[in-house]
Amino acid sequence: MHSLRPGHQVQLLQGGQAFFAALVQAIDRSAHEIRMETYIFNVAASGEQVAEALERAGQRGVEVYLALDGVGTPSLPTPWVARFAAAGVKWCIFSPLGRLGVLIPSRWRRLHRKLCVVDGTVAFCGGINVLDDFYDPNHGVLDSPRFDFAVRVTGPLVQAVHEATAQFWWRLQAASTARSSDFSAAWRALQEAVSLALQARSEAQADAQAPVPGILEHSTHAELVLRDNVRNRSRIERAYRKAIGLARQEIIIANAYFLPGRKLRKGLILAAQRGVRVRLLLHGRYEYFMQYYATRPVYGVLLAAGVEIHEYSVGFLHAKVAVIDGHWATVGSSNLDPLSLLLAREANVVVDDASFAQDLRVRLENAMAQGGVPVDPAVYANRPWRQRLLDWIAFGLVRILLFLNGQRY
Repeated sequence: MHSLRPGHQVQLLQGGQAFFAALVQAIDRSAHEIRMETYIFNVAASGEQVAEALERAGQRGVEVYLALDGVGTPSLPTPWVARFAAAGVKWCIFSPLGRLGVLIPSRWRRLHRKLCVVDGTVAFCGGINVLDDFYDPNHGVLDSPRFDFAVRVTGPLVQAVHEATAQFWWRLQAASTARSSDFSAAWRALQEAVSLALQARSEAQADAQAPVPGILEHSTHAELVLRDNVRNRSRIERAYRKAIGLARQEIIIANAYFLPGRKLRKGLILAAQRGVRVRLLLHGRYEYFMQYYATRPVYGVLLAAGVEIHEYSVGFLHAKVAVIDGHWATVGSSNLDPLSLLLAREANVVVDDASFAQDLRVRLENAMAQGGVPVDPAVYANRPWRQRLLDWIAFGLVRILLFLNGQRY
């Protein structure tokens, strides 16, 4: 845990209602710059609160940069394109699918992280999209709120969030100007971006001593852990594996899309075999064919090792969090599946703090008790042949798609 730095204040936010309230408050207090990345940016219902806050910030002269994913957010509604333009909000869509769509393997590398940094002094990270808790683009109105988490952070890692979001924006702009063959414009854009980044960092350092309203002065060790396709290909998985390998009492993982690779599965099995209580809270409702069926083939070896699996059934579980031994915790955007661990841009915050970990642990235990259905090993072993066939078809398709993308898992 030596890489985690002290001096942070970390606030756990459960669900869109709490997240949007804290995010909008920070945006409304902004004075210089906002950088935001998200997979889905849906301006209906409570998501509109965020869009309106960004619009207000742009209108008062704050530099606003918004990066969206081309699959999660193929386009913005026409009225909001005009409103953002009038307010001076700069936005860009990463890797639109185009006509061939997912047939091009490189298009599987998505922007899945959810980050926001305001004035270089406060940052947000988690799994929550700009999307109302009771709405899903593919399933319509939900009967219960989506189960998900984010964190609000002040302290040293805010600079890391700022640098990550600024660098990604530069790459988006460089790629855009390169496609237009206007290299002089690309160079000017880069110079301007560097100038803005240095200015924002200077302002952040000047403001860093100011107290943050609503946050207790409790110094927490924390770190931003990224996954990308350049320097950080396996950092998030390595963070999980290290913490699992050091576990001595308890591991609780809540994950929406769970299909861990061989090393991660082995780590969970070995932990259970040495007496660690390992509990998994996984998404139990059918959402997509691959998501629902491809996960099931790995249940067998985990259950046989003594891992407890609970399927969340009262609503849509979208969380990507974990608590280990009552002090190590992570909250972020990364699932434990091939898309997150091998292909997508992801961001997690890792925290080493007993108070924070206990808060998250209590919420996960309540979710298991009130909304989780334990998977009975005997029932799993005797599931119908049709279920087994669909499970292995989905699992096989995942392996084939990864092979086509040049990945081993």
